[in-house]
Amino acid sequence: MQQAQKGFTLIELMIVVAIIGILAAIAIPQYGDYTSRTRAAGTVAELAAYKLAVGVCYQDTGALTNCGPGQNGVPATSPDSTNAKSITQAAGVVSGNSTATTTGGVPLSFVFTPTPTVGASTLPWVMTGTICDSTRGLKPGGGLCL
Repeated sequence: MQQAQKGFTLIELMIVVAIIGILAAIAIPQYGDYTSRTRAAGTVAELAAYKLAVGVCYQDTGALTNCGPGQNGVPATSPDSTNAKSITQAAGVVSGNSTATTTGGVPLSFVFTPTPTVGASTLPWVMTGTICDSTRGLKPGGGLCL
């Protein structure tokens, strides 16, 4: 009578390890892209308070030149937040870097610009910079990127 096999052969174990390695090689870069896109979206969300302050200032004064740091209800400084870093502002335009990065680890930059339209009831905004990257940042049409 022949004895039943107990356990796995070395070939079977090597095949399983190879399959896990292939799946990891695909999943790890995708996870990095996902986390970077999440940080880029977080950057836009964190700029919402500044966007509101500039919108109210523009509505009250009628000119973005009156909406600089510390003027007419616009915050004097914009401290670094969780995702938006090195923030500068001038005449309604806010710029800086995001914690979202390129595949090489370089922070994605952003310029958040109000674009007033005569007779419009709202103040449209446009996001530009390296943050408008469909792989690691905001997709075109998303987060106000063109």
